Amino acid sequence: MAAYRICFVCTGNICRSPSAEVILRARAEDAGLDVVVDSAGTDSYHVGDPADERAQWAIKQAGYDGSTHIARQFDENWFAERDLVVALDRSHFRLLHAMAPDEESADKIRLLRSFDPELEHVAEDDRRIDVADPYYDRSAENSEFVEMIEQIEAAADGIVDYLQERTEHPA
Repeated sequence: MAAYRICFVCTGNICRSPSAEVILRARAEDAGLDVVVDSAGTDSYHVGDPADERAQWAIKQAGYDGSTHIARQFDENWFAERDLVVALDRSHFRLLHAMAPDEESADKIRLLRSFDPELEHVAEDDRRIDVADPYYDRSAENSEFVEMIEQIEAAADGIVDYLQERTEHPA
């Protein structure tokens, strides 16, 4: 069986989605899952850029390494190459649905926080389901970036459980 492929998608692929990529790659590896994890943005204005320095700082503070990330833009052809496409907020969810070439592709799209057990019964149109964009955070403490990492980590175990049900992995 081929590796399960998952892509996290936010706006510019420099804050939220690369953070989710790094965290889930580490969690999947710890769980012994055969998973390929990547990320992309819905827009092209940061293509080729590294992750935002504040995101890299927050990722590092949480014990992960996001230093090698290079931003990319999601392409609708990627649906055929991915098993799961995870949107970081409702705007990305809607854009990805608009890009999906068919129903099978649209069925691959999920909101990241829908995997958070505390939010599993929250409707997809409820703003609490979004991972808020920390890009405009100008606080000295990078508090919105810290909150972003906490939100991603809160959903990470749910994603690992979801992946364990769908992949082969050593006992």
